[in-house]
Amino acid sequence: MTADRNLAVFDQSDPRAGWGVDQLLPESLPADPFPLFVSWFNLARDRRVQPNTNALSLATIDADGTPAVRIVLCKDIDSAAGSFTFHTNYRGRKGRALDANPRAAAAFHWDTLDLQARFEGLVARASAAESDAYFATRSWMSRIGAWSSDQSEPVASRAAMLARVDATLRRFGIDPANPPAPEARVDIPRPPHWGGFRFVAASVELWVGSKVRLHDRACWQRPLAETRDASGRVVNAAGAGPWVATRLQP
Repeated sequence: MTADRNLAVFDQSDPRAGWGVDQLLPESLPADPFPLFVSWFNLARDRRVQPNTNALSLATIDADGTPAVRIVLCKDIDSAAGSFTFHTNYRGRKGRALDANPRAAAAFHWDTLDLQARFEGLVARASAAESDAYFATRSWMSRIGAWSSDQSEPVASRAAMLARVDATLRRFGIDPANPPAPEARVDIPRPPHWGGFRFVAASVELWVGSKVRLHDRACWQRPLAETRDASGRVVNAAGAGPWVATRLQP
């Protein structure tokens, strides 16, 4: 087989046939990766390709250097800032890890579409106003859960956890034996130990899978400026220069 004929094996005129995506990455890479990432995010959401299309794997490093990864849900994307937001208990393991070491990595994978987006960057707490606004959109039962759980701490049994929930219900004047309907409006404020984290990307890699494993990859990188408080915690991070795009071999 000649070299040209060999290369023809990888000439996929319809590379995403059967996967629902019409093209590979643009030949001329965009200056900013976030609009393309957002288009993928919206495509996965609109086609409902999986139950939680906003799920991402978040990797952190504990203060002692131990890595950890878990799934969280992306609740907001700021394309102009090159950031996205998720919410959690600040006292849990990931909250403590991010306060101690704000450098993190994340990945979205939409398997049915054969698309992946990877991020590296800095994570800072969202403002109290942002966290309050999102918390108010949650069901009252989810808000009760945020008050009831000391995330990542041991509990004797599931029954003991439910007893904590009952105690929280009574704290907010709700009879555990006669709770409101799930859709009822109940005034339950955000606990101070719960809120958002904003992931500000310094590096973005977008990946399109190929049936013959000649995947299409590109990476965008930019410098970040950061502000830290007296304890060393990052309180703000933002892009400090333009993105630089590089196409990568599979």
